[in-house]
Amino acid sequence: MSTQRTRRGRTLLLSLLAGASLTVAAVDDPGGPQGGGWQDGRSAGVTLSDSSIVLSGNGLGGRADGYRVPRPCWYEPGKSAEEMLQSQESVRTMWFRTNPGATEEEYEEFLKQYKDKVGQPGRWWSPAYNSADPDGMSCWAGLEGALWVPPGTTPPGGITAQELLQIARAALTVPEPTINLNPDAKSYVNLPTWVWLDGIGATTRSVTATLPGVMSATVTATLDRTEVGSVPGGSRAEIANACGTTGQRDQSAAFTCGVKYLRSSADLPRPYSLTVTTFWDVAGTSTAGIGLTFAPVEVTVERGVAVGEVQSTVRRD
Repeated sequence: MSTQRTRRGRTLLLSLLAGASLTVAAVDDPGGPQGGGWQDGRSAGVTLSDSSIVLSGNGLGGRADGYRVPRPCWYEPGKSAEEMLQSQESVRTMWFRTNPGATEEEYEEFLKQYKDKVGQPGRWWSPAYNSADPDGMSCWAGLEGALWVPPGTTPPGGITAQELLQIARAALTVPEPTINLNPDAKSYVNLPTWVWLDGIGATTRSVTATLPGVMSATVTATLDRTEVGSVPGGSRAEIANACGTTGQRDQSAAFTCGVKYLRSSADLPRPYSLTVTTFWDVAGTSTAGIGLTFAPVEVTVERGVAVGEVQSTVRRD
């Protein structure tokens, strides 16, 4: 086959693979939200392109933290020999349109590479990529249009259980909480400012990445603790950081979560900034028996706090 003909055949195959989602086998609906996990304006996250991977779980749709999949493109198992041949034969008209002047003999020569695989054990693997990653498309462009792979083997660049875990991790998001304070509108010197959080919901969030009929990987974030801070702090504020997971909503007990301001904010250019950080432990397991532990996810929110000083008047008779 000439270089020109090889280039023509690969171009057509790429266009076909780009226009269809490849599925190895049907699976049951995993339930929960489904789709890509990403956040507008960030350089990381997951938007799967030319992929049959299904993302699901309650860890989709929150706040992404910038985790990037180390390799943003890969090969996935796709069509059988018979399915691939049928798909190429079904676009005969398109092939001649994209290869003007080609002959019937050239088309048959192009089909031969697929006909030769019929009856052989194995499957065609096709390229996929994470288009949310700025390097995703260029990585994908460097892959072959398709690879024939014998059963029980993974080609160089083929997706692994570890990479499926990394895709689930990149799609994982956790909620950004809302800070609640008491007193709320304004605090006062030496008066405890109690802190608790709303909007977190479930304290365990997970994302499952499923390659239908092949394997799946689940990454879970578990809320470990909440910590409070103050800017400025130091000699101006005492921090109580026995906050548990979501702060201290019950104020009938001893003060354990919040800030006691020791000076007013009158001399500051702006109010105190009270910060609250949630820490989520992250780990993953896969049906292939591979597990990974990831660095914790930290989410920090802040709120301005004006602090006044109670003035007292001493009367002398």
